[in-house]
Amino acid sequence: MTGGAGREFRLPDLGEGLTEAEVLTWRVAVGDVVAVDEVVAEVETAKAAVEVPVPFGGRVVALHAAVGGRVGVGEPLVTVAETETETVAGAEAGGGGGPSASGPVLVGYGTAPGSGGARRGRARRGARAPERAPAGGGTAGAPRAISPLVRRLAAEHGLDLGALAARVPGGVVRRRDVEAALAAREPALAEPEGAPDGEVRVPLRGVRRAMAERVARSRREIPDASAWVDVDATELVAVRDELRSAAPELGIGLLALVARVCLAGLARFPELNARVDTGRGELVRLRGVNLGVAAQTERGLVVPVVRDAERLTTAALAARLRELTGAAKEGTLAPAALTGGTFTVNNYGVFGVDGSTPIINHPEAGMLGMGRIVRRPWVVDGELAVRWVTQLSVTFDHRVCDGGVAGGFLRFVADRVERPALLVAEL
Repeated sequence: MTGGAGREFRLPDLGEGLTEAEVLTWRVAVGDVVAVDEVVAEVETAKAAVEVPVPFGGRVVALHAAVGGRVGVGEPLVTVAETETETVAGAEAGGGGGPSASGPVLVGYGTAPGSGGARRGRARRGARAPERAPAGGGTAGAPRAISPLVRRLAAEHGLDLGALAARVPGGVVRRRDVEAALAAREPALAEPEGAPDGEVRVPLRGVRRAMAERVARSRREIPDASAWVDVDATELVAVRDELRSAAPELGIGLLALVARVCLAGLARFPELNARVDTGRGELVRLRGVNLGVAAQTERGLVVPVVRDAERLTTAALAARLRELTGAAKEGTLAPAALTGGTFTVNNYGVFGVDGSTPIINHPEAGMLGMGRIVRRPWVVDGELAVRWVTQLSVTFDHRVCDGGVAGGFLRFVADRVERPALLVAEL
């Protein structure tokens, strides 16, 4: 839509095959003036939360979705009308009197600082974009949330951040404030209107909906099988402790060590680093390992991916794992960081359990699982001893390989967890 009614900014292609997004938060309201590449909304895709900037400046005349509403790629998101200020700024920048535009891009991929006429005009005037309350309700003041996770948590539960900000010191909304507000209204949620016998219905959205679809597809398409073995991890724990003492700045933990052993196992048994092309009836074995790591977050289960993991040193691998899992818990991962995995490591031991039969992360062909590491009686050189013991498992696509390959991989990994010195031969 153009002319007097304004210009429609449509939801851009967010990449990775995504077709729609859900509006988490509006950063603008009708009547606000925005500059080129100013963020107007935060949306959640099936993979991550993303800030969306508008590629042209002007006055907001329409928001095309409510918070919680879904917008398809290519559908109108916001309409912006040209203002006199934007026209002058565009002319000063050589824009011929029209509003400057950078194209439908995401934060970090727009025009360079100072390249947009509206932005340069705004800079010369010394103006600063104010923080804004989400459209459709709230106080006149701008609610300030300490992180995207807090804003998302409030949006998921329909909390008005503006109203909440008015009741907290300094107007800064923290996670504990949102959780307290949710706890206070819990009795009211127990018997929502139209729900029989106190039934509560929670919509499947964003990451949880995507994961529900993925695991259902995995169960439909992949004939999976599992094998497992108990392992004496005492020497691996000792290596972790030695590294913590000798080089604490490297931050190498058990997950990084197990991931390193797993990568060595995939080099020996490349059949598991593969996928099935059902359309062409082919097995596709992949050269590089994009190692997924299952991470439980408040938004649901996600699997961030370490690309070309086999090329990294153990220290670099540990650093990348920390970076990705931390971003996953904060909800700040880019969509690209959640796709393209070829094999996954799943540490379900963090839940205090010994074993599991996980569902393969479609379209991958395998997953290494690790249970909790606990002290147990173990026979060592014919004598009973107390050792650190864990259970390792491998779940595999039976179309890709048989039990001999999967068992060989699992035994290889188990042997190097028990005797990590053997891993030196594979490095």
